[in-house]
Amino acid sequence: MRIDSLDASLIELLTDEPGLGVMECSKRLGVARGTVQNRLNRLHESGVITRIAPHIDPTAMGYPVIAFCSLKIQQRRGQVGVAAELAKIPEILDMHTVSGSSDMLVKIVARSTKDLQRVLDAISVTEGMSRSSSSIVLETHFENRTLPLAWEAVRQNSGDDEEAPAAVREASARNGGRLSSATKNAGHNA
Repeated sequence: MRIDSLDASLIELLTDEPGLGVMECSKRLGVARGTVQNRLNRLHESGVITRIAPHIDPTAMGYPVIAFCSLKIQQRRGQVGVAAELAKIPEILDMHTVSGSSDMLVKIVARSTKDLQRVLDAISVTEGMSRSSSSIVLETHFENRTLPLAWEAVRQNSGDDEEAPAAVREASARNGGRLSSATKNAGHNA
């Protein structure tokens, strides 16, 4: 799907504040309510936006330790069966089947390094597991980063190096990469 700067601004607005209603988005973007609703419908129907949900911070819930774990599985068991068993461990946040020297990659959280060992032990005794290797995250610089990709898609789709309007870029820079509500729609026409 081709997205334009209004689509990207709407995505950014809802990423920053997922609970906003269509009317408030319309007001902040400076476009008609129907325009926002039509854009949202199109973004949902095309699969660009799959859900609008709050961002949950595991640290705030008492899980400050983050680790990535590469898993080797017993091939006779298969990745689907192992994934179903691993899904029962609540501290596993993300799980991917991968190519390369391991079979799966999981992101896990824990309350402490001692608690991390408990989670790793739960992973290791899961039926179908062969071996695991983990790395503790020391610092997260960014995660779930899709907004720059949305703006790059705008630039690529326009064919003429279109990017966020100057007022939007300036407001974003002032706010640490986040757009302020007053300038989210600078230069947009419905």
